[in-house]
Amino acid sequence: MTDERFPSHVAERLAALPGVQAVTLGGSRAQGTHTPQSDWDFALYYRGTFDPEYLRAVGWPGQVSELGGWGGGVFNGGAWLTVEGRAIDVHYRDLDVVEHELAEARAGRFHWEPLMFHLAGIPSYLVVAELAVNQILHGELPRPGYPPELRGRAPGVWRERAALTLGYAKANFAPRAQPAEVAGAIVTAAMYTAHAVLAERGEWVTNEKRLLGRAGLRAVDAIVAGVRPDAEALVASVDEAEALFAAV
Repeated sequence: MTDERFPSHVAERLAALPGVQAVTLGGSRAQGTHTPQSDWDFALYYRGTFDPEYLRAVGWPGQVSELGGWGGGVFNGGAWLTVEGRAIDVHYRDLDVVEHELAEARAGRFHWEPLMFHLAGIPSYLVVAELAVNQILHGELPRPGYPPELRGRAPGVWRERAALTLGYAKANFAPRAQPAEVAGAIVTAAMYTAHAVLAERGEWVTNEKRLLGRAGLRAVDAIVAGVRPDAEALVASVDEAEALFAAV
């Protein structure tokens, strides 16, 4: 089966599962930034509840989580599967939650959640970003623009998180000559700042893979590479990061 037909074929199978009202293609495949090795990201949107046993019963090899299996927040579970030799991810999306977060984003409100594999965690408006950038393969979903209220508030929230993270590292990790902790704080603060930059532009973010590059923050690589186990040098590294983040 060609790649052109593959996503619609998978979407048909997912859309036939009880409770599923819409299916989208996301990630690099939806945005045209993929390579031949890129996996396929699908989201299934359900109303009320969804039983993962329906997905397991399809018979695709891999791992299928329970609802809430990936932390219980807006990113509430999914599956890593192999379909016809291709790696696919399936994400569960509760339409009630998605619609709530859309309303919150339009009011300029959001909250932060931890998520595996995301250094800075995720904003609750990630599920709104997916509506805006993913390709709808089955069903109907809203296609929101970037809310002006969110664009006005989110940058300040993210920049405050970055500033607090660096401030803590300078006051606690650097004086103890702890380079691993300082490097981790700098990278985390860089991700927070990148979220701020993209929010200032009104550009959606769905993951961290290209976040630093999009925000013009790849210069942080050199700062991290220069971290040394010396208290004075660590303070200087934090100062350099603060200057870089303030400049973008």
